[in-house]
Amino acid sequence: MKKVEFFVLFLVLFGGFLVRLYRFDSPILDWHSWRQADTSAVSRNFIKYGFDIFHPRFDDLSNVASGLDNPQGYRFVEFPIYNFAQAGLYKIFGNFTLEEWGRLVSIFSSLLASFFLYLLVKKYQSKFAGISSMFFFLFIPYSIYYSRTILPDMSMTMAVLGGIYFFDRWLSTKNFQFSIFNFQFLFAVIFTAGALLLKPYALFFTLPMIYLALRHFGFSLIKKWQLLVFLVLSLAPLVFWRIWIIQFPEGIPVTAWLFNEGNIRFKGAYFYWIFADRISRLILGYWGIVLLMMGFMFRIKKESYLFFLSFAVSSLSYLAIIARGNVQHDYYQILILPSICMFLGIGSEFILKRSKEYFNTTASVLIFVISATFMLAFGWYNVRDYFNINNPSLIVAGNAVDRLTPKNAKIIAPYDGDTSFLYQTNRQGWASFEKDISEMIEMGAEYLVLASPTPKDYDTGKTYRIISSQKEYLLFSLKEEP
Repeated sequence: MKKVEFFVLFLVLFGGFLVRLYRFDSPILDWHSWRQADTSAVSRNFIKYGFDIFHPRFDDLSNVASGLDNPQGYRFVEFPIYNFAQAGLYKIFGNFTLEEWGRLVSIFSSLLASFFLYLLVKKYQSKFAGISSMFFFLFIPYSIYYSRTILPDMSMTMAVLGGIYFFDRWLSTKNFQFSIFNFQFLFAVIFTAGALLLKPYALFFTLPMIYLALRHFGFSLIKKWQLLVFLVLSLAPLVFWRIWIIQFPEGIPVTAWLFNEGNIRFKGAYFYWIFADRISRLILGYWGIVLLMMGFMFRIKKESYLFFLSFAVSSLSYLAIIARGNVQHDYYQILILPSICMFLGIGSEFILKRSKEYFNTTASVLIFVISATFMLAFGWYNVRDYFNINNPSLIVAGNAVDRLTPKNAKIIAPYDGDTSFLYQTNRQGWASFEKDISEMIEMGAEYLVLASPTPKDYDTGKTYRIISSQKEYLLFSLKEEP
């Protein structure tokens, strides 16, 4: 790697790191705080109860997620690789809070993801397109926000790209017959298996691997036992994990709705939310569509066209099959960011280096500068409120519960089923009145905390003793009468 290239990469990566430190120490009460709280709660309970990765637990004991009462607080979704890293780093090094370590795991995952993206685009298109793709991945405001949230999605995206990169390197090994004994094969398996364990949605992005195998071996790939070994080793951990969690149905959230609840797939609302709102407005800030479309339409290397197309098809397949999930939650689009940034990078290369037959140099530079600047500016306008803490009373109330109740107390912290408030209490319990209070007391509820109480909320003090009262909260003991 030449010195100039290394210097540019360092600047882009360092800049990407710095912008991700914005509100680094914020509590988990920003956008999509409920999902972040659930993730971080698993990590926090590793600290409290030990690193039992085969029995991950979070704070919610309710039946909201799975439809079944969950008295142990089991949380069987992704295999807790992310949580193990977050809690492990906190346990070993301290220095930062547990939440900050979670943000750091996501931040460094995004930096590594951008580097893998650069390496892939550099090989199959050009160095300039690779650096441009990396730049957009690191500086699109949507990516900045979700690269510092406590979610496994960015780590999964990084592992997907790492798996594809090392798989490509492995296929290019000269002595492929004995290649399962080299580090390219090992890392390809580790990253691919890790991606699938972090979230099985990574399966959609095995299409680029299938294309690469076809490119190297044609249909004779079915005769390559090495590929079978790779497939088995990559899929086996996910299969074993899925078999294991069947024993704990109360800890498995209902997921069937993610595919097509409400029969929304390919309806007008689907196309609006996915393509007009999420991709066009939120990610591309409208103006990025210019670069994206030029990346699709112009000057992809002929021998690389199917490689990039495989990413586009993988992304579209993911959006179509997990239709309701992508409409419901904007963080689901994290997985398609690399595909978008690939075409942004290729479009940037076309405008700045290969468009002389269409535009003069000045026009080309103006098109790029205006499109890129407005994309980032409007992207920031759309994402900036994601960082805000809109209900600071939850922090005050949570701190009061943590200070005034036993560490093993069970809490009702109603917040319309949103576990963000419950997380602030540092206790297990319930995030809604899923049953009558008397029934919940029988289930183990010992305290009730209400945030931003209204005058009517004080009526509960006629039945249960008020332990502490402030304008931000009311804390009741459910075991004591007034």
